[in-house]
Amino acid sequence: MKKRVTGIGGLFFKTDNPNQTKEWYKKHLGFNTDDWGCTFWWKDNEGNKASTQWSPFSSDTKYFEPSKKDFMFNYRVENLVELLKELEKEGVTIVGKMEEYDYGKFGWILDGDGNKIELWEPKDDAFL
Repeated sequence: MKKRVTGIGGLFFKTDNPNQTKEWYKKHLGFNTDDWGCTFWWKDNEGNKASTQWSPFSSDTKYFEPSKKDFMFNYRVENLVELLKELEKEGVTIVGKMEEYDYGKFGWILDGDGNKIELWEPKDDAFL
């Protein structure tokens, strides 16, 4: 199986006041914010509609654990089930169980520095 990251799915970071942060970015940089942050829409190499999520999280969130960092990257991938199997064979630490929602499948791993990484097999058409 060829491992394939197709793009950056999201940038998540901790802040003391997520709502204030969202408002600042809306006011000063024109982000179209909602409860989750801001979704940026673009087209992939095949011309398909795709998205990248920007989301501030509360500084006390547990979502990034076991990483101690104040940020987490989300990478868009193809065939998450197979990718997770392959990564596990290679000795990569898998965090938790894969989850599936209307907008895609999610899995989590730790990189070599212990940073939690979210892997997302999106269903971009779920947002249309």
